[in-house]
Amino acid sequence: MARSYGIVTAGGIMLTRDLVRLSFSSIVAHRLRSLLTVLGISVGIGAVVLLTSIGEGIHKFVLSEFTQFGTTLIGINPGKATTFGTSLGIMGTVRPLSIDDAEALRRVPHTRAVVAATQGNAEVKAGAKTRRTTVYGMGADMPEAFSMKVQLGQFLPHDDPRSPRAFAVLGSKLKTELFGTENPLGKKIRIGGDRYRVIGVMESKGQVLGMDLDDTVYIPAARALDMFNRTSLMEVDLLYEEGADVDEVVASIKRILISRHGREDFTITTQQQMMDVLGNVLNVLTFAVGALGSISLLVGGIGILTIMTIAVKERTGEIGLLRALGAERGQILLLFLGEAVVLAAIGGIAGLILGVGGAQLLTLALPALPVHTPWSYVLAAEAVAILIGVAAGVLPARRAAAMDPVEALRTE
Repeated sequence: MARSYGIVTAGGIMLTRDLVRLSFSSIVAHRLRSLLTVLGISVGIGAVVLLTSIGEGIHKFVLSEFTQFGTTLIGINPGKATTFGTSLGIMGTVRPLSIDDAEALRRVPHTRAVVAATQGNAEVKAGAKTRRTTVYGMGADMPEAFSMKVQLGQFLPHDDPRSPRAFAVLGSKLKTELFGTENPLGKKIRIGGDRYRVIGVMESKGQVLGMDLDDTVYIPAARALDMFNRTSLMEVDLLYEEGADVDEVVASIKRILISRHGREDFTITTQQQMMDVLGNVLNVLTFAVGALGSISLLVGGIGILTIMTIAVKERTGEIGLLRALGAERGQILLLFLGEAVVLAAIGGIAGLILGVGGAQLLTLALPALPVHTPWSYVLAAEAVAILIGVAAGVLPARRAAAMDPVEALRTE
């Protein structure tokens, strides 16, 4: 005979507190089954929270890496973007981007800084020490444009950009490698065989998207072009004033460069465009890792559906007794639906503990891995768990509510 849990009625109607008590009594009475059901939901919720935390952490990390250089930067590259979808570079342009082009862009309204830029790799020698590193050929406005600071001495001066003096500024790591604790200002070094005088050391910037900005040396762009035997700059970066109309700035850049080149053989990329594209890619990444975790949630939902279907079959006699004592169909529906929701809610809470705890452990074990769990994710995950309980419990609950009390009692 099905187990009775003690029914209290008032005027033939089951009280709300009895519904709650019966729901919890059934869960407690089948501890192992309930535990397995809760485990299925908790693993799913934990996986979703953990994976989306990793995805959101990577999202925020990459965006912060880009925005640390400001949000009012515009990059101009040689070559017009075509159906290939990327800049074709020097081979796809009538005229390469030159230092004169960079100087002409200073006439663009609302411009704060213009930086001619190119880069390469060369040996840097100081006394008996030699180190191969990245060489950046930059304009004098680079610290302002990229929000970088000089730790010692000064950055490259505003010389004639076409024939600048042989000055060099060291990254903090390169300075330590070549000079240790010694003051390098005024010292002579060789870069790619040419002699330069050190006039500054940059503050430590660390790695940005895999590039170590501390293990580098900065020299004037014109000298870098000669060193690497290039005719075109790799990029010209323009920093415009906060609040300025970016479309107006872009239009001015196009107008000046087209008048110089005779055609639009360059590609302009605003910081906002880069952020939008990057944001879309990262949103897809976050969604993808969340979807992987959702597979576990689906399994947990199927588990609740299975368990509740079995429970309805096992408790047919109890359902008939409740109906005979005056319980309405809606109350029977709420009884079994409530059990499913309680199981899912408990599983959701356990899953949140697993997910958030796992995220914290990952942060401790792998400090370099960016992990971020917003409270909105936590609340959404618990809401999803409850919804899964409702969805999985509806069919068994409706089946229980639809039973004929006489037929149900006959099963006893």
